Amino acid sequence: MKPPIKAVSNPARILHLHSTFDLGGKEARAVRLMNHFGGTAQHTILTAVPGALGARAAIAPGIRADFPENAPSLAGKPSIARYRVFVEYFKQFDLILSYNWGAIDGVMARTLFAGQTRLPPVIHHEDGFNEDEAVRLKRKRNWFRIVALARTEALVVPSHTLERIAFDVWKQPDSRVRRIANGIDIAAYAKRPQRGALPGFQRRDGEIVIGTLAGLRAVKNLPRLVRAVAALDRPVRLVIVGEGPERAAIEAEAARLGLGDRLLMPGFLKNPARYIGLFDIFALSSDSEQQPISVMEAMAAGLPVAAPMVGDVAHMVTPDNAILLAEPGDEAGLTDCLRRLASDPALRASLGAANRVKAAEEFDERKMIERYAALYGRAMGRPEFGR
Repeated sequence: MKPPIKAVSNPARILHLHSTFDLGGKEARAVRLMNHFGGTAQHTILTAVPGALGARAAIAPGIRADFPENAPSLAGKPSIARYRVFVEYFKQFDLILSYNWGAIDGVMARTLFAGQTRLPPVIHHEDGFNEDEAVRLKRKRNWFRIVALARTEALVVPSHTLERIAFDVWKQPDSRVRRIANGIDIAAYAKRPQRGALPGFQRRDGEIVIGTLAGLRAVKNLPRLVRAVAALDRPVRLVIVGEGPERAAIEAEAARLGLGDRLLMPGFLKNPARYIGLFDIFALSSDSEQQPISVMEAMAAGLPVAAPMVGDVAHMVTPDNAILLAEPGDEAGLTDCLRRLASDPALRASLGAANRVKAAEEFDERKMIERYAALYGRAMGRPEFGR
């Protein structure tokens, strides 16, 4: 049993500006950091999508996390008047952490008014793109980012792909960009999955279980995964863990293809280490990714990965797994990858074992937490923050 979280006399006041707070990769990482910081910080979370708060359930008991209803909205058109409201609100905090395009107005407000009034530092995090920029970045948004990021303390990215974009497209100097690889609690995934941790799951004889963890958003293109699984010529079950606005579209595609009775969508479930080991194959079908935490979790659990080569995925998995990955957008290629893994248990076992070793070597969360704590503490003038 973990000891209770101790309050401190002067906790850091941290404002989080999120595009959405449904549980995806960036939200999972933010919550893990919040839980680690314990009583040394109190958090206020704003989201551009009201009600998108699925990650809230993963915040540990005792962590001070507020979700105010009367705070300035991150949704709306840019304007000086709107930015002035942001600036007044920002003054009560010690640090602002912003995440992705949906929070960029808050970053711009701080940049435009930083020379006129004292404001807390901003550290912006970019973890990837929604479907509107999955194929090509928008020129106007790139210019907006260049201006908005000009007075940030740092721009944090998890992947080599985003690091190149930060330098080449957003024109950020070396001194501002920090690439911090995502990380997870590797040891937790070595344990056997827990019975009952995946509601509604029951393995049928001879069935191959293909699973994924994802926010149910259009950029994840989960109907593509449904089609790829439906095309397999063997008994399979598809498990999609997550919540979001695309649930109905995914269910409709499964019903159209006669996969409805083999699709399990239990919604958001915290602590994937308890159930991800029930899968035989981990799959992604996204149009855009960077360094997905779900792939790390699958690797740590000893699973092979079927996915398109988006973001850093091909660099994350073991080389023998990487050669099986599909080209981005290649649905037939994804189906072929799934078919080969589903038909070869020895291949699944060997790739899964190699992925587990690589995850332990590269993705342990202790290093990630240390780097974030040092970055945040330095920005606030609190060198011992989070330790």
